[in-house]
Amino acid sequence: MSHSITIKPYLRLSGLEPLIVRPETNFVNVGERTNVTGSKKFARLIRENKYEEALSVARQQVENGAQVLDVNMDDALLDGVKAMTTFLNLLQSEPDIARIPIMIDSSKFEIIEAGLKCVQGKCIVNSISLKEGEEKFIEQAFICQAFGAAVIVMAFDEAGQADTRDRKVEICHRAYKILTEKVGFAPEDIIFDPNIFAVATGIEEHNNYAVDFIEATREIKRRMPLTKVSGGVSNVSFSFRGNDHVREAIHSVFLYHAIKAGMDMGIVNAGQLVVYDEIEPHLRELCEDVLLNRNNTNNEATEKLIIHAETVKAKGKEEIKDEAWRNEPVEKRLAHALVNGITDYIDADTEEARLKYPQPLDVIEGPLMDGMNIVGDLFGAGKMFLPQVVKSARVMKKSVAILTPYIEAEKEARKKAGLAGQEGQGAAKILLATVKGDVHDIGKNIVGVVLGCNGYDIIDLGVMVPADKILDAAQKENVDIIGLSGLITPSLDEMVHIAREMKRRNMTLPLLIGGATTSRMHTAVKIAPEYQQGVVHVLDASRSVTVTGSLLNKEQKPVFIQHTYDEYKKLKEGFDNKKSVKQYLSYTDALANKVAIDWDTAVMHTPTFTGTKQFSDVDLSAIRAYIDWKPFFITWEMHGNFPDILKDELVGKEATKLYNDANALLDTIIREKWLQAHGVIGFWEAASQGDDITVQEPNGQTTTLSFLRQQIKKAPGQPNLSLADFIAPADSGKKDYLGAFAVTIQGIEPHLKRLEASHDDYNKIMLQALADRLAEAFAEMLHQQTRTGYWGYDKEETLSNDELIREQYTGIRPAPGYPACPDHTEKYKLFHLLDATNQAGIQLTESLAMYPAASVCGWYFSHPKSQYYGVGKIQRDQLEDYARRKNMPLEEAERWLSPVLE
Repeated sequence: MSHSITIKPYLRLSGLEPLIVRPETNFVNVGERTNVTGSKKFARLIRENKYEEALSVARQQVENGAQVLDVNMDDALLDGVKAMTTFLNLLQSEPDIARIPIMIDSSKFEIIEAGLKCVQGKCIVNSISLKEGEEKFIEQAFICQAFGAAVIVMAFDEAGQADTRDRKVEICHRAYKILTEKVGFAPEDIIFDPNIFAVATGIEEHNNYAVDFIEATREIKRRMPLTKVSGGVSNVSFSFRGNDHVREAIHSVFLYHAIKAGMDMGIVNAGQLVVYDEIEPHLRELCEDVLLNRNNTNNEATEKLIIHAETVKAKGKEEIKDEAWRNEPVEKRLAHALVNGITDYIDADTEEARLKYPQPLDVIEGPLMDGMNIVGDLFGAGKMFLPQVVKSARVMKKSVAILTPYIEAEKEARKKAGLAGQEGQGAAKILLATVKGDVHDIGKNIVGVVLGCNGYDIIDLGVMVPADKILDAAQKENVDIIGLSGLITPSLDEMVHIAREMKRRNMTLPLLIGGATTSRMHTAVKIAPEYQQGVVHVLDASRSVTVTGSLLNKEQKPVFIQHTYDEYKKLKEGFDNKKSVKQYLSYTDALANKVAIDWDTAVMHTPTFTGTKQFSDVDLSAIRAYIDWKPFFITWEMHGNFPDILKDELVGKEATKLYNDANALLDTIIREKWLQAHGVIGFWEAASQGDDITVQEPNGQTTTLSFLRQQIKKAPGQPNLSLADFIAPADSGKKDYLGAFAVTIQGIEPHLKRLEASHDDYNKIMLQALADRLAEAFAEMLHQQTRTGYWGYDKEETLSNDELIREQYTGIRPAPGYPACPDHTEKYKLFHLLDATNQAGIQLTESLAMYPAASVCGWYFSHPKSQYYGVGKIQRDQLEDYARRKNMPLEEAERWLSPVLE
């Protein structure tokens, strides 16, 4: 394989991890809540100097799927330079936040410059413009370039903001010439914002604003093809504020045309846009007349949309069942059923098609695959969302199940006639498996459904699959691609092992890597070097289609593999050769910089019992009230805050359908007792010494828990945190306690098998997602009962579920294997103290995943100063001390802690 490196001219951004904006990349979402002008909560926290707490706002944006984080400190009451510097410095020490690129947002360049001095990786500056003349523009551009930043350039010059197509293009082209010819900016690092203004204002001059933006975008991308275009979408519908239904339609129609013209990114509330093709035709036509300024003489189109908007506002969203499609030919009926996920008529339509076509296989290869191709195209274009695709797969599977007996009968007849083996090559085969020791498979199941919808033959080996079984099956079934999935960090090592085994066996199949704990960087640094036949990290289900298509296309495959190899090689070289800009303390100094707690005046709270308390078959309807719905939508690749996502401009309609379906299934689960909730909590006397906590068991024995401490050098006055800091030291003279919990949702397997047998992937995935949510909700409920009752250190707490989700309670419940205590092996001690296997029915796998998969465990800390955080990277001196404290071989400690080793 050639080792030449050809870098494509893509916009490349990075935090701790890269974000490469390729031609096939969908809209780039920018998280905007870390903005003092856009978030009252964030502004309040910054004004009150609660920077650590303000990080939770940033963390929430990342968890909601933001690909870039916008940070703005423009407030008249703030020292913007100081606020930006303080916040960004703190943010850089939180790896779960700092992994995405930062957008430094300010109207004051001194604040931007201060921010540039703090961020690692490659950020975006928002923004610079020509409004103060060329000299100032060039000066600011040189500074941005010196820091390696990409820039947003507003279409704004000395004469003001551009409002016409020609002015937008003229200013952007002028800025482009200056940046590329005088400053030496790479074209791909330039992002233009040509200004989106409101239409339908009643003012004639405003009627062409949307057309001006769309046409300016088209011309900008024609003249300057490597640049990007951004904009604030909600501005265009400002005239209809208060009428969400019409605004959703306007945004959908606008983006449909703007994205076709070349628009790449913008701050659009992650979520809810009605599918363009499903907007009521009359409303869609009215929106297009206004946005495209058609039939709008004397504001005629504007008046029509205003009149229609009033009728919609008055009657709300009435759902009228349109059965006109039933009069179409059977091929169109099948396509309609697939696109809309309708199973009501699939039996009769499939039978009609079977009688119409010469062979039953012709129905699959003809109208059914034609319909699924439409689904694939709509999904790829961002006009369908994941829940709709999974519903389409359900329709497809039910139809195929009806045809299968006829296909098998024909095969048997061909065998008897001596014609076996003439069926043809068939669809490409893709083998999927969750690796050994890991039990999580919702994401893998979703990828399997999406790839199945695109015509691939999926072989799913399930969960906890050993390497030999995966590779033996791949060779036996003669598959075309292997896909590995994993959620917990030990799964990363197993993936490396499988890659080595594939090389040892001289296999040539491409290997796909996916799952919540995986990343492009880890794949490039750890997995790809072990196997040279094509290793590709796949971020989510929507990307899997593009990647798979490239790997299975004879012409595209060598180019795609070479490009990926070159890209990963460059990532690895950068990782291996990087000179860390971060400064770390020695472990001794970090230990000395612990959280300052005055234990002499600390108020201690004694739990109502010590030892353990078991909970069996807890009422699911009580647990239901504690569900956090945000992660549920993220499972379905719908990113946004709940309940805002139900009214979001991008996916609101489908999010609402999904939410209603989930609650209907939840009603059934509770009514028919499909699932059971079991758990156990415990409390013990505890004392800290350094980074260890000694726990007194009721039988007189002791268990020592070992924790890790942050080692990154912090700003003055900021401690290097360890969970041990929140338990009173042994020499403090105070009696303190530590708690723990383990909860699980059981009984899911027979229902999954039944849904699988009825080809209902939609409800199968829904059931798994709800079981996960119920387990987390059970943990939330028990934690609240612990604070107010069982431990009773905050008996007056009266928090709403929304406040619980935002972690506004006193105390924390960190879990082994997660950022504050990343060592999974401490689960052994937690399970020992709780007797969790016997009391809750939870098993630990060899990789320390919990089974059933819908299980949660963790520690309870009660001190008011205890907080959630990430340990981040640790140094060799702490690793060696930790191995000594745990009496664990250094090599074993290194293996378990590899994700946090510098």
